[in-house]
Amino acid sequence: QVQLVESGGGLVQAGGSLRLSCAASGRAFSTYNRGWFRQAPGKERESVAAINRSGGSVLYTDSVKGRFTISRDNAKNTVYLQMNSLKPEDTAVYYCAADKGGWTTLREGAYDYWGQGTQVTVSS
Repeated sequence: QVQLVESGGGLVQAGGSLRLSCAASGRAFSTYNRGWFRQAPGKERESVAAINRSGGSVLYTDSVKGRFTISRDNAKNTVYLQMNSLKPEDTAVYYCAADKGGWTTLREGAYDYWGQGTQVTVSS
């Protein structure tokens, strides 16, 4: 059974930083593209960032460019999301996901496995 487990969420003031982690078990996830998504209260889930198998290709949604950094450690089957200069509008449940496909993508429908999510709350 494939499992993705997020950690690192919490409450932070605007302008602060958090680093989310997503550990994978059950499969060799070094062969999967990985992504981060988020869902704010009352809104649809949206893409945040994606990274390919090797870590050499990354994508970001426009609202987080220059503030968030996605990275991965294949030896640990873990993907990270470093979030700096956080804003209240970044408040959401953050989900990591894994994609068996061939291309780095922010398209939610491409992802095959999902974690349970971790809450990030940014106070003003």
